[in-house]
Amino acid sequence: MVSILEWVVAILTLLYAGLLIAYRYWYHQLRNFEPLPASHLSTTFTHFSIVIPARNESANIKACIDSILAQNYSKSDFEVIVIDDFSEDDTAFIVASMQAIHENVRLLKLSDFFKQEEIQSFKKKAIEKAVVHAKGDWIITTDADCILPPNWLSLYHQYIIKESPVFVAAPVMFIPEKTVLNTFQVLDFLALQGITAAAVGAGKHSMSNGANLAFEKSAFIAVGGYQGVDQIASGDDMFLMHKMKKTLSNRIGYLFHPDAIVLTKAMPYWKDLIMQRIRWSSKARFYDDESIFWVLLLVYLYNFIFLILLLSGQYQLLLISLAFKTFFELYFLDSVSRFFKLQPTLRYFVLFQPLHIAYTIIAGLFGQVKTYTWKGRRVK
Repeated sequence: MVSILEWVVAILTLLYAGLLIAYRYWYHQLRNFEPLPASHLSTTFTHFSIVIPARNESANIKACIDSILAQNYSKSDFEVIVIDDFSEDDTAFIVASMQAIHENVRLLKLSDFFKQEEIQSFKKKAIEKAVVHAKGDWIITTDADCILPPNWLSLYHQYIIKESPVFVAAPVMFIPEKTVLNTFQVLDFLALQGITAAAVGAGKHSMSNGANLAFEKSAFIAVGGYQGVDQIASGDDMFLMHKMKKTLSNRIGYLFHPDAIVLTKAMPYWKDLIMQRIRWSSKARFYDDESIFWVLLLVYLYNFIFLILLLSGQYQLLLISLAFKTFFELYFLDSVSRFFKLQPTLRYFVLFQPLHIAYTIIAGLFGQVKTYTWKGRRVK
């Protein structure tokens, strides 16, 4: 006789498999963005303000800015605004030194506008303040530990000219290293990036990553910036995207091109990884996009059921369910890994399954009930 637990496992497996099949279908509908031929390019270029919120990033900020300054794009058509978030190291000094050499590098400091105790979401405040001071018509956000590819701005410009969006999401990937922790993060992030590309390309969920996104300055002002979500510590990317999707006729795009991939550093320690994922999951209950909420709930319940199977001694059902989970996830990730040129990394996917399930359960749970530490701050 089939038990209730077996029925629950079967239903969750079918729902999860259906979700991944849908993501794979949407992902396969994506086509590499075709840059415009030279004859179709306007002599007027989009003026970008690249905004980088930075806290204690002295080890990374110079390399990030250097990669932006090396863009195949006229320096007169972009500026780099680094807004220092009460750094306790030499971040501001390094940026000030670069500002003295490069006319299109600017340093702002949150401490010149606010006291720390006045702010609930530091990154959102940093971006809002940078937008106020930005000279560009378009804002691109990235992180201080990112390296930007040389045709990054050119591709954004051509995409904006061709598609007329108000918000553009784009791909991000961790810099691969030969460590267990890095490989685990690359595989986990590969899934997130694939889902983001598939869902945004299909016009389904509001998903993006603040390390590589762009929005029209006037659109940011039109939706009131982060007003209404500025009390939430994280979510500067997805909450803004959802506001624009609802308010501005769904003019949301995804820049699907390998030369638009921004590379960023993975977390150096397991503790940092858990804190990062707790930070990401902490915003889940605030999502106004119901489709994301139900997807996150399904994913969490499906992972949680493996813990129940383990504790109840249902080892055969556990192994069968793990096999189904792994098959459908690899079915989806195969195409995603090709775009990011990470096919060899998939060979480690099966080995990380138990760890991935455990960390998903922990991060999802503590993201709702626990304060966490991020960038040296205690966040609730």
